[in-house]
Amino acid sequence: MNDSGQDFIQRINVKEEEAFHDLFTRFRSYLVLFAMRRVEQLEVAEDIVQETFITVWESKKTYNSYQGFKAYLYELVQNKCTNYLKHRAVEDKYVSYVKVTEEEVDGDYDLMQEEIYRELYIAIRELPGKCRRVFELHLEGKKNDEIAKILGISVLTVKSHKQNAIHFLKERVGNLFLLFVYMNEL
Repeated sequence: MNDSGQDFIQRINVKEEEAFHDLFTRFRSYLVLFAMRRVEQLEVAEDIVQETFITVWESKKTYNSYQGFKAYLYELVQNKCTNYLKHRAVEDKYVSYVKVTEEEVDGDYDLMQEEIYRELYIAIRELPGKCRRVFELHLEGKKNDEIAKILGISVLTVKSHKQNAIHFLKERVGNLFLLFVYMNEL
């Protein structure tokens, strides 16, 4: 590793503001291109990269190497793209279930729909790490034994995490969870 890379990482670790400006200039265009290939919308890709930078800024995580940090940035962007695409898939699935005529749709419908999804995904993001990962894999259609194998945990632990996630989501979003269950056929 070169000295400027190590220096950069040390400055990121101590939350030096100038290092975050450097982070932006070093990685922004590459990360936007990376995200763009996944979400196929420039504005969304830019938002994802901005959220990634905010995550790094707010994180208490320390980084050991420039290459590891770089890999971490790409992984964060990949995860945020995946979450965005999952959100879109759920939204599309919901729209396919809801059959409303043009006359029934007013200006508040789109706002209400967006608010429902926003609340649900905020709640999912609040789940503890392993629990959230199990639930996300479940939403991707993976079976309990597949999830257990992917995460290297027992099937019983997978079931426990799913049960905890469902309980948390019911508590967190109330009746919106029923809509979520219907949309995802839990």
